[in-house]
Amino acid sequence: MGRLISSERVNITSGEIENRMMMTGMHTVADIFCICCGSNVGWKYETAHEMSQKYKEGKSVLERFKISGPDGSHYSASHDIHVAGSDADDV
Repeated sequence: MGRLISSERVNITSGEIENRMMMTGMHTVADIFCICCGSNVGWKYETAHEMSQKYKEGKSVLERFKISGPDGSHYSASHDIHVAGSDADDV
């Protein structure tokens, strides 16, 4: 289980911005979608409403299990992307 957290995003498009209550409080987020297949692959943080969560702003969370490589294999993280469990599960 893991999520890739990155401020660099390619080959994705964003959905509508909305407020979501997550485990760490209220955040303004937008779902992100693959530009090739249209699948929802995660979300990006637009605004964190609590000061302790401001470091998330501008970053995206990609659900690893939703991402496949060009050959259909699972995505593997490069060293410049932080791999972590995230508290951003929707409530």
